[in-house]
Amino acid sequence: MDAQLTLFLQSATIGLSIAAPVGQIGLLAIQRTLQYGAAAGIATGLGAAVADAIYGAVGAFGVTALIAFLVEQRTLLAGGGSALLLWMAWRIARQPPARRAGGPGERAPLTRLFAGTFVLTLANPTTILSFIAVFGALAGRSAVASPWVMVAGVAAGSALWWFILAGAVGSLRTRFDARWQHRVNLVSAALLAGFALWQLVALLR
Repeated sequence: MDAQLTLFLQSATIGLSIAAPVGQIGLLAIQRTLQYGAAAGIATGLGAAVADAIYGAVGAFGVTALIAFLVEQRTLLAGGGSALLLWMAWRIARQPPARRAGGPGERAPLTRLFAGTFVLTLANPTTILSFIAVFGALAGRSAVASPWVMVAGVAAGSALWWFILAGAVGSLRTRFDARWQHRVNLVSAALLAGFALWQLVALLR
């Protein structure tokens, strides 16, 4: 197999494996898909995928000054990310369910959904350190490593997961009435607040 294709597939696997575990972004993608439809879930996930690609680029190109700066600022980033998560949890808890699941309810603010998860993912210290470590190691041991191929691979792998998740949840959207959508909103808000509080407690240790 061509070396560049192999590197792309390896990078795509990394992007998919980091995106797939259901954390705060996964919860947001599921909640927004149920609220607005699959396009909202995809927009949410693509915001995270672009942020993943940026951190993948930092690791792949070995930008040591930026890496050191990000590591130094991880406490500040984690605090900002926690605050953003709490704000999102509050908004979701107060959000009314869509008027009609699967119907032409309110239009999804796709740009805002994309931007929110983009910022949230950028502020996640775990994302920073995991991509820097994995991509730095991959680039270091591959004699034919092409940073742009690696970045494209991780973006493609991450995006693929969000298309799969939003499509699967979107196909079930019509089965959720207003009462169940409200319950999903409350559970999502509680879990997001839990993620935020966990990050804040970790900062105090």
